[in-house]
Amino acid sequence: MSATQTGLPTCYRHPDRETGLSCSECGRPICTECMTVAPVGLRCPDHAGNRRRVAAPRIVRRTSSRVTDAPITKALIAANVAIYLITAVQGNGLNNPNGSLFLKWALYGPAVAQGDWWRLLTAAFLHLSVIHIGLNMLALWWIGRGVEQYLGSARYVLLYLVSGLAGSAGALLLSPNAVTVGASGAIFGVLGSMLIIEWQLTGKLGGQAASLIMLNLVINFAINGTGGNISIGGHLGGLVGGILVTLAFANWGRGHAAYGKVGVVGAAGVAAVAVASVLVAYLRVRGMG
Repeated sequence: MSATQTGLPTCYRHPDRETGLSCSECGRPICTECMTVAPVGLRCPDHAGNRRRVAAPRIVRRTSSRVTDAPITKALIAANVAIYLITAVQGNGLNNPNGSLFLKWALYGPAVAQGDWWRLLTAAFLHLSVIHIGLNMLALWWIGRGVEQYLGSARYVLLYLVSGLAGSAGALLLSPNAVTVGASGAIFGVLGSMLIIEWQLTGKLGGQAASLIMLNLVINFAINGTGGNISIGGHLGGLVGGILVTLAFANWGRGHAAYGKVGVVGAAGVAAVAVASVLVAYLRVRGMG
């Protein structure tokens, strides 16, 4: 079909190529050969700075809407903020959220052991302070838009939710008796996905995503070493979950995470990561309560 028939624009540098991708800086449509993955989204050659542009497979993901709007990232941020405001109203203000929703949704090993399995997901939508939610939502906006643009909305939702499950499993594995909340496990999963995307585009694992992951882990351990209360298990669990889910999207290296059908093996891989996360949580909290 032609661009007129599909409603898709064409790459500004290759008019014969339809595309659903566009530069996050100027908004011009770009094909996969022209795009550069950056933490703030996809960039065209004119706005990629000194980053090396790497040729990607000339396969265009069909979509009926503009992916540059990052609708899922926006929706996730809105949901987190709305839930935070509810817990602030039910609690003692913006920096001391609490109340029935917080108590029912927070991750706590003994409560999970008694059957509150929803906490494995809902804890990722709770936060402890304005700074906590502010930093997490800033990171989600900064990192998530580019990953959502590359993967597409459906895969991005799966990535986020399964990474949240894996993050909760990791948190319970290391600290089952602690009350754990926050979106950082899922956000680390998005970072893990960015790592695999960069690897597929460049053939290297030492790019921006790897640097961000290492920097954040160093900060996490440093803060905990001075008496902080960061869930290292939650962050590592989410990171591993995001890496595995993105590899599953790519059919374990046989394709690219953003293109084509996931296939039975890939879909089974995503399901396996989710099931394994719940299983790890179950085995860790079994007998508690």
